[in-house]
Amino acid sequence: MSFSLDGFRLPLYELADQRYEALGVWLISDISIYFRACLDALEMIDDVSNGRRPAEEWSSDKFEVRFTPELVSLENLWLEGQHGEYPVAEVREVLERYWRFLVSTPERTHLIREYHPDLPQWQADLLLWEETWQRPHPYRGRLF
Repeated sequence: MSFSLDGFRLPLYELADQRYEALGVWLISDISIYFRACLDALEMIDDVSNGRRPAEEWSSDKFEVRFTPELVSLENLWLEGQHGEYPVAEVREVLERYWRFLVSTPERTHLIREYHPDLPQWQADLLLWEETWQRPHPYRGRLF
């Protein structure tokens, strides 16, 4: 799976294997351009990769998502029949690649941010995530 931006600077994905359609749609619609949503997904995949239950369930009006130690199950609530189950290792690799893609996208400098406007958006959102959960993100030191 590879990622790019459309003319409105929103994410797109390309697949070599159509079995990953639900995963691609989940990434660009549920996580979209939101670093904090991607941080949540990375935290959840780290939890299940290390035998822990996620701190909370994925919350969405678009997808039902279940993280287990073996699989991540996705069911699109808007498109009947769009669902998939993927091994945790594959989802982890794709989520890490999606994070890198998001970080590489141009900053939206016309937007005014109150929380750490001196930092890139992804760093400000990482600090806010850590402040909210009162702990370092499990990917700190690995991916950022």
